[in-house]
Amino acid sequence: MKKVILITGASSGMGKETAKKLIKEGHTVYTVARRIEQMQDLKQSGGIPMHMDVTKEADIQRVVDVIIQKEGKIDVLWNNAGYGIYGSVEDIPLEDAIKQFDVNLFGLASITQKVVPYMRKAKSGTIINTSSMGGKMYFPLGAWYHASKHALEGFSDCLRLELKPFNINVVVLEPGLIATEFGSTVLSSLDKISKQSPYIDMMNKIAEGTRKSYETNNSSKPSVVSNTVSRIVNSKKPKTRYRFGKLAKPLVWMRIFLGDRLFDKIVTSQM
Repeated sequence: MKKVILITGASSGMGKETAKKLIKEGHTVYTVARRIEQMQDLKQSGGIPMHMDVTKEADIQRVVDVIIQKEGKIDVLWNNAGYGIYGSVEDIPLEDAIKQFDVNLFGLASITQKVVPYMRKAKSGTIINTSSMGGKMYFPLGAWYHASKHALEGFSDCLRLELKPFNINVVVLEPGLIATEFGSTVLSSLDKISKQSPYIDMMNKIAEGTRKSYETNNSSKPSVVSNTVSRIVNSKKPKTRYRFGKLAKPLVWMRIFLGDRLFDKIVTSQM
């Protein structure tokens, strides 16, 4: 069945790859991001790109209004926009931490609030929230990123129960290492921190591990995401969570079943 789909963070990586697949499947796909110039290929493929900053209420309202005016509904909202900053809690300015939450949680909540009334009225819809394996476990120097994803997990669980009476699905994605811009964003945030930081040795090891994971093809292709999202979109009763991509399942399993101290020991042994 052809559906009207809204995807945030669609200018690259998982969002763009999945948008292409959903367009090919015949769905009406609206793609939004700050970098609209990077979505022209989606337009040529049949998608409908629009500029939107998830931290700006006016942008969000405009996008939702346009889609409802043209289509009369939004069947699927994929909250995919997000990024990660890395650095010690001591080193990262609080305004950067606030921005992390503005994008990864509060912006997501804002667009969800604006879309839900239309889904509720239709008694149908699916909301997909991109969390991470980092929403279930953690690495040093990632406090604000992991905090935002842990918060998103709790937000999504509560939302799922609230919307169940209205036949609206809420699905959480927990990808592992995926070949996207995430690694370069992490490295960029570390580069901004003073080399005099007392955490410099830890920073160097995290940077080395990030390069190894993201710059040497040691991560899963975005197609694992597009295939998963396609299954969710085309399912009448999707699962509440989908965990996929390199290391996602084993690391989360270790976090859940090994306990804090043993998991801490495993993580620090890689440092």
